[in-house]
Amino acid sequence: MHFTHADYPETPGVYLMKDAGGRILYVGKAKSLRKRLASYFRSGADHAPKTIALLAKVERIDVLLVSTEKEALLLEESLIKKHRPRYNIVLRDDKRSLLFRLDKNAPFPKLTLTRRVVRDGSVYFGPFTSAQAARQTQKLLAAIFPLRKCADHVFKNRVRPCLYHQLKQCLAPCVGLVDKERYGELVRQTEQFLAGKSQALVKSMRKAMLAASEAMEYERAARLRDQLSAIERTMESQAAVLHDALDRDVIAVVPTSEGLGVGILYLRGGLMLEQKTYHWDGLGSAEAPEALESFLAQFYGEGQFIPGRVVVSEAFETTGLGEVLTERRGGMVRLGLPRGDDERRLVEMARDLALTANRSPDAPDIPALLERALNLSRLPLRVECVDITHHGGKGVRAGLVVYEEGQRSKEASRVYALPELEHTADDYAALARFTQRRLESGEPWPDLLLIDGGRGQLGVVERVLNEAGQGELFELASIAKGPTRRAGELEDRVFRPGRKNPVTLRPGSQELLFLQRVRDATHRFIIGKGRAVNRKNALAGTLVAIPGLGPALAKRLFDTFGSVAGLKKASAEDIAQVRGIGPGLAEKVRAYLNQGER
Repeated sequence: MHFTHADYPETPGVYLMKDAGGRILYVGKAKSLRKRLASYFRSGADHAPKTIALLAKVERIDVLLVSTEKEALLLEESLIKKHRPRYNIVLRDDKRSLLFRLDKNAPFPKLTLTRRVVRDGSVYFGPFTSAQAARQTQKLLAAIFPLRKCADHVFKNRVRPCLYHQLKQCLAPCVGLVDKERYGELVRQTEQFLAGKSQALVKSMRKAMLAASEAMEYERAARLRDQLSAIERTMESQAAVLHDALDRDVIAVVPTSEGLGVGILYLRGGLMLEQKTYHWDGLGSAEAPEALESFLAQFYGEGQFIPGRVVVSEAFETTGLGEVLTERRGGMVRLGLPRGDDERRLVEMARDLALTANRSPDAPDIPALLERALNLSRLPLRVECVDITHHGGKGVRAGLVVYEEGQRSKEASRVYALPELEHTADDYAALARFTQRRLESGEPWPDLLLIDGGRGQLGVVERVLNEAGQGELFELASIAKGPTRRAGELEDRVFRPGRKNPVTLRPGSQELLFLQRVRDATHRFIIGKGRAVNRKNALAGTLVAIPGLGPALAKRLFDTFGSVAGLKKASAEDIAQVRGIGPGLAEKVRAYLNQGER
């Protein structure tokens, strides 16, 4: 392309690099658009391989002007999320880590796991990048701090203690077995423990234990002794790396043989809580500051936990990003280079961690393989697959399973109920309606939508997209079983729009095996959901004959007990604790289910 830097203003803004077809390849921001864009095309510029490949495809650069660097950063983040340009660093949508949420507004707060921060007065602790580690910590906390576990509606309607009380993992505030003062003390202890203030907690609890013993409150003293023992065992496995209690994230970027490695340390209350790594292919050290700033704007997105201090290894203009993070946190965020020997030591630890972030050379790059094999116009970082199911025309549903960068994102899977198509048994109509519903659902859009079916099913989805004026929104492909109709066989055929014949994919190739795996996972997902709904409906149909028990209450019983057999085993007292079911109706349910056994 012909570039003249004088064509662009010396003001803050965002630039969009596009190819000959108008597709966005890269989104960037700059304090001065003229200087930033001139740096790309300056004679003798030493660019990284990824930047060289980008510039070879750029045919046009559009700019969007803003007033401040903060506005430019927010606009850049929004455009990257919307368009997912191939040459940008784009975080997967399931990058949110798990957090503990303590709802302090409730009279008897409970501790739950969540992936989203909401400013509702709750306090949050974490993050945990490993779900397994979070669950193990949750199990440990249940044994040490017996807070309630039940949902609010169950808590309000319970008439006797639950199983957790029998296991000594709940003090049963639902039935008044603990007062607010003692329960509040337990909440404060839990908060101290999760905030990393274990030493102070142990000191106060030991003092309270001695006081209880002197007052001859031996039961309370014994309970505190057991809690102390469990806390001290946990503290033995925690390494203190700082002398202060300030929460920090420490983030370092280092050059590797394949690009840039990123290492992240999560420190809470002076303790090392978690570690995480990323890798950015094809980038060099010169791109590190710009890449890091773009990464942080996405990493600390809306609803993410943001600590009060973020230490970074690379110097860049942090004013705009600092304002954004402070606004999202609802409190001051200090962002910058390390201060003092302790933080410099932590940055070196993060650098060492970042060096381990290289992707294994044996791991196939599934998005790149698919892009070449299917001749896609974009790198398919997000692949969605849809399958239709029904039982003789009843219970028509579409199942959607999501894969990000070759890995399944289970939390993104969902089911679309299509009640308007009941008794039609028309898969084509169901696919058409699903496509409309998917457009209504909005972002994040897939890079590739895979359809379980042949050319006919592919054509239906393509037609609906074109009629909605969204034919270029994402790429399409379909996968049909081979002549023997066996799932997973090597002869499965893959179709693309505009082609009469299937795409030629080598049997056993990584890209074909991946598409088969995605299709099979989607089929299992929607079939499993359909069976669960059928069982629920069957139970509801069985129970609605009982006077006073409608479909909603019948399904609530199914959700609680899981099956007719489970409901039969339940006592009238257990059934009566289900919301909306009183003692009288519970007796009717018991009598109805057992009438044939007399």
